[in-house]
Amino acid sequence: MKKQTETLNRPDNTAFTQQRLPAWQPMLSAGIVIPGFVVIGLAFIGIGVALFVTSQNIQVLERDYTGVEQNSDNDCSRCLNRTNCVCAVQFNLAKQLEGPVFFYYGLSNYFQNHRKYGVSRDDYQLSGDTYYFENPEDDCIPYQYDSRNRPIVPCGSKANSLFNDTFRLYRLVGGQKKQVPFDGKGIAWWTDYNLKYRNPTLVDGSLAKAFNGTVKPVNWPKPVYELDTSDSSNNGFLNQDFLVWMRRAALPGFRKLYRRISEGEYADGLPTGNYSLEINYNYPVHGFDGRKKVFFSNVSWMGGKNQFLGIAYLVVGSLCIVMSLVMLIVYAKYRFPDEDS
Repeated sequence: MKKQTETLNRPDNTAFTQQRLPAWQPMLSAGIVIPGFVVIGLAFIGIGVALFVTSQNIQVLERDYTGVEQNSDNDCSRCLNRTNCVCAVQFNLAKQLEGPVFFYYGLSNYFQNHRKYGVSRDDYQLSGDTYYFENPEDDCIPYQYDSRNRPIVPCGSKANSLFNDTFRLYRLVGGQKKQVPFDGKGIAWWTDYNLKYRNPTLVDGSLAKAFNGTVKPVNWPKPVYELDTSDSSNNGFLNQDFLVWMRRAALPGFRKLYRRISEGEYADGLPTGNYSLEINYNYPVHGFDGRKKVFFSNVSWMGGKNQFLGIAYLVVGSLCIVMSLVMLIVYAKYRFPDEDS
């Protein structure tokens, strides 16, 4: 009886169940490992040099407009403790900034990567589900309901802290200011605009009516359905600036794309000359020792300026070469005599 039970429980007599499948195991020898390290090291050094040189050729113009210090190139110090204040940053380009030019705003000491901040949102709301307009998720607390118990849409700390400084760039020619056109289309991730976020279904052809019974976030000057009333494809949850902000930064110092400069006479870049960037200063950062900056930059095949990536490849490649030399010395010292005998 016992023998019959063992027979019934025995796995099928196949190569897979009886572990008879062919197998291969690499036999690592000095003749394989040392040349392998050399090849990997040379490849990494080559990639590192290419990345580093490319990064060095990327042009970046950076200006701080926090207003903490008195600067000769801007008057934003008078706006430090005010909102809806207009200041200007002056700069000169001695060399043309090759196009297309990307314009970013940057924040520092700002922890968008904090766990509670990151989850303080309602993804059902942001996908256009109107049930959650009236019943926001508890993750949005304390920006779930207003003081009169009306639901906030979009709710949560992340949406409530939307960056709201605005910018206009002027080129100074012959004592006259000539506005440089900004292009704000397609600055958000394609997946955010086309897949992740959705506006609610229109009610009687109106986006505003779909938000009846809700209120705007506490710190917003206007509701989400009025972010861009001139362009329905850039309004509501599909507003490009809103989408860029909701894409959480990984580090406390970050920059986010605000506009591109790629139209008309500026398609080839910003020519030499004097410029004035007018800023509608609204976003407070002084309370948490934050800083605000603006960046004008072009890009390459590897993206924006990033020296760290090239340096990292060079360091790893150099370490591989050094390790290969060490292994070669050790092998020559302890193995060659044995082989000769």
